[in-house]
Amino acid sequence: MPDKLDPSRRDILLTGGSLLAMSAIGTGAASLVTSSPARASASDDIRPFRVDIPDEQLDDLRRRIAATRWPERETVTDDTQGVQLATMEKLARYWGSGYDWRKVEARLNALPQCMTNIDGLDIHYIHVRSKNPNALPIIITHGWPGSVIEQLKIVGPLTDPAAHGGNAEDSFDVVIPSIAGYGFSGKPTSPGWGPERIAKAWAELMTRLGYTRYVAQGGDWGALITDMMGAQAPEGLIGIHTNMPGAVPPEIDKAAFTGSPAPEGLSPEEKTAYDQLAYFYTHGLAYAQEMGNRPQTLYGIADSPIGLAGWILDHDIRSYEMIARVFDGKTEGLTQDDILDNITLYWLTNTGVSSARLYWENKLAFFAPKNVTIPVAVSVFPDELYPAPRNWVEKAYPKLIFYNTHDKGGHFAAWEQPAYVTADLRAAFKQLR
Repeated sequence: MPDKLDPSRRDILLTGGSLLAMSAIGTGAASLVTSSPARASASDDIRPFRVDIPDEQLDDLRRRIAATRWPERETVTDDTQGVQLATMEKLARYWGSGYDWRKVEARLNALPQCMTNIDGLDIHYIHVRSKNPNALPIIITHGWPGSVIEQLKIVGPLTDPAAHGGNAEDSFDVVIPSIAGYGFSGKPTSPGWGPERIAKAWAELMTRLGYTRYVAQGGDWGALITDMMGAQAPEGLIGIHTNMPGAVPPEIDKAAFTGSPAPEGLSPEEKTAYDQLAYFYTHGLAYAQEMGNRPQTLYGIADSPIGLAGWILDHDIRSYEMIARVFDGKTEGLTQDDILDNITLYWLTNTGVSSARLYWENKLAFFAPKNVTIPVAVSVFPDELYPAPRNWVEKAYPKLIFYNTHDKGGHFAAWEQPAYVTADLRAAFKQLR
């Protein structure tokens, strides 16, 4: 049974305080409302937080969209040259005239948000406690080009399962932090904020919130950070869940990276995983290589909203194809608003470049096993960068307690298929409660 939150922190986390003072996160960033000055008086202070974007910033965004200088159309009829002009023009038309940021701002402000300083950096997080006093605490980490917006759809089903077709005993207390340099968290001013340090900061955050027994979940960067939490095994962390497992055998990874033919003897599931991984390495890795080597060069995504949107859309081919269909009017796991909510958050917080630096900081192989020895749960989605076969996962995670495959869904699983992720988290951690 998980420990309850420290009662001394409960009121401030749930109410947000009564005295409000204006502050800001860096030059050109979104305004916020907090119950204390921007710099806490003590390093472990917790400050309530609200998003409050000035109208002037939204007006400026629309002016910049309207003033976009467009390139000519691609010289091919497919997306082999990148994000297609027709898709970007449709996005721009809606972003510049029909899109309403205030809707997602209201959704964020409807949830308890806080800021605290960890290891010299302000960390923003959402913290929603279940009404169930025996709820299991979980810290959930987003990726790139994601944000806490990725997880908004699963907050209600996790914290109040009875209201969403589940059982009260499957309740979670949910903590969703913004990665350093992302969203409303602080931007590091010196090197060192890689996945290992973020993993340690998340353990400190859970301790600061009064939790002595909790689990962790993540996808994309969140998967790597969560894997590192599992490898570090801080006191209190009893299990992790990932939808992008680090489970590729080294010889398979090497062959895929070099573009070699698939090794002989692979099962159909292994061959599918190999083909998707090899395709990503060959055709989909350029954005990560640029950010991993020269993130500061990306001035264009700090100056042009359309430049930022194009860069964000071109993450992986299956995600991009889905997004293109959305702007063609098809019904998919994401909506046009979902996509623009996330891109707009990056624009308003000016975190295109600061978020990219995480690739420069990282020295870990994304898909390699990380020597995680605590209990692990894995969900596999067919349109992930690679759909991990069970035998790879069992070898990478010796304490595998849950493995499930789904018939649809991709890289941003909680955002695209929240019902699947919610069901898997309930089932996976039931045995650890």
